[in-house]
Amino acid sequence: MPQSGGGLDERLAAAFAHAARLAPDTPALLVGMDTPQLSAAALAEPLSATERSGVDAWYGPAADGGFWALGLARPTPQLAAQLLHGVPMSTPQTGARLLDRLSAAELTIHQLPMLADVDTVQDAVRVAAEAPHSRFAARLRSADLAPEVAG
Repeated sequence: MPQSGGGLDERLAAAFAHAARLAPDTPALLVGMDTPQLSAAALAEPLSATERSGVDAWYGPAADGGFWALGLARPTPQLAAQLLHGVPMSTPQTGARLLDRLSAAELTIHQLPMLADVDTVQDAVRVAAEAPHSRFAARLRSADLAPEVAG
């Protein structure tokens, strides 16, 4: 689906609104593209049907103060806008501001593991070292940016 216009806060809210239109009453999870160490296995248990019971939102904190994932059990355009519009993105306080919004909306939150996201070459080297057998690490090695990342 093409991204809508506006800032990242508006684009994320629009993605949840679109998901709600496509599949009403179905959970939706948005995951950042800059967490290549994430595996499907890491999400399998917290998003399983048995673990989802009673959870309204999933939040994946990033080590830099942002977040790498946000999920809503019952996304609506109104809820997405309430949670995301006006949250300053790409700051060390972004994650805390979003958590404040989730709490203010009285949502039951399941916190996912903290992950480092990739914003710099140094971050890329660290993340590739966490997942040395990943395609990400292989591509980084092939670019000669991180020859020390074992394969």
